[in-house]
Amino acid sequence: MRILIVEDEKTLANLIKQGFEEEGFAVDVAYDGEDGLFFAQNNIYDCIVLDIMLPVIDGITILKKLREQNNSTPVIMLTAKDTIKDKVLGLDSGSDDYLTKPFSFEELLSRTKAIIRRRYATSSPIIIIDNLEIDTAKKTVKRANIQIDLSAKEYALLEYLAVNKNKVISRSNIIEHLYNEEFDLDSNIIDVFINRIRNKIDRNFDKKLIHTIRGMGYALKE
Repeated sequence: MRILIVEDEKTLANLIKQGFEEEGFAVDVAYDGEDGLFFAQNNIYDCIVLDIMLPVIDGITILKKLREQNNSTPVIMLTAKDTIKDKVLGLDSGSDDYLTKPFSFEELLSRTKAIIRRRYATSSPIIIIDNLEIDTAKKTVKRANIQIDLSAKEYALLEYLAVNKNKVISRSNIIEHLYNEEFDLDSNIIDVFINRIRNKIDRNFDKKLIHTIRGMGYALKE
């Protein structure tokens, strides 16, 4: 999953970025509102963590512009503005959640995961596809009750296919959700990871769950 952090306090922004990356997220960071709005309008994110008091363009203005443009990316306001009036303004402007500083990263992470589950209509943290079980809270994978070890990026790719189960997902769509803007779009790394996951998930089973749809992309099907 890919996150955008719009936060002008660089030390805090980088700590949040590090925390999300350690959890397997791809993360972009903008340190002012102008860059934040540009990133949000030109990339696909699974969630945006947005401060309000930002240089150039404030967070509420960014949020309103995105919603006016029918951009439905989930937004968590993360701000020192902690009055009821501030919270109501943030939520009424289109944010999906509102968290005040100081905060715990654990809570921010939990709220982000919950919002992403709602985005993909998966209310439970456990996704079942045939005899494949993916626990998105523990980041564990089992097939036929046998534990399967995946690298962080292999897991992120499998989870993204799982929340979009039975849908064909293009290679470019996968890249947009799993890598930040510094990634080389011409890389064949997605094909490499698909082959690795297929060897771990499907190799020992007659029923194959990962499918290549020629000319279109990949699908995880029941």
